[in-house]
Amino acid sequence: MATEKPRAVAFFGAQFERQIAAHDYQLNPFEERALPFLSGDVLDLGCGLGNLAFAAAARGAHVTAYDACENAVEDLADRAIASGLDIWVRAVDLKGWRPEETWDAVNCIGLLMFFAREDALAGLEAVRDAVRPGGVAVVNAMIEGTTLLAMFDPDAYYLFAPEEIAVPFAGWEVLDDCVEEFPAPDDKVKRFRTFIARRPA
Repeated sequence: MATEKPRAVAFFGAQFERQIAAHDYQLNPFEERALPFLSGDVLDLGCGLGNLAFAAAARGAHVTAYDACENAVEDLADRAIASGLDIWVRAVDLKGWRPEETWDAVNCIGLLMFFAREDALAGLEAVRDAVRPGGVAVVNAMIEGTTLLAMFDPDAYYLFAPEEIAVPFAGWEVLDDCVEEFPAPDDKVKRFRTFIARRPA
């Protein structure tokens, strides 16, 4: 019997179908903020349609991109092949993912809040552990104060306390750090913390 997809995978899979049909591959504000920090060997966790992976590769990065939405991964793979850019992409269930190698930059935008607390916090540590000495981590996640919850599985999401996101990166050089709030339908709000830091060499 087929296993039902997590609500977030189904939610974003449908969104990605609409974007693919419209050829909508614009970077969002979080991706625009991250792009200047992504060079060398780059890992993009939860890459979605791969807009950021594509942009980083176009600037010369060697990109590995993972996402759980197969339609997004297939579309990115097709575009990477057609462009000749250095992007290696794979469909991966990132819950419980742990690195077996390290990268010069690890990007994780809009992913970790879709896991239950234990897995979300472990995911932060996995991002940290995947960064080479002198490399950069980019982490963006929804935080407490978010009231738009429709895309979450009720038992599989976590809104971070803002301060939790930086904890695994103690002692790193902070390159960018901000909290932002965005309006959402039905008078809801989305709150994010974006944290970018460099590991000591």
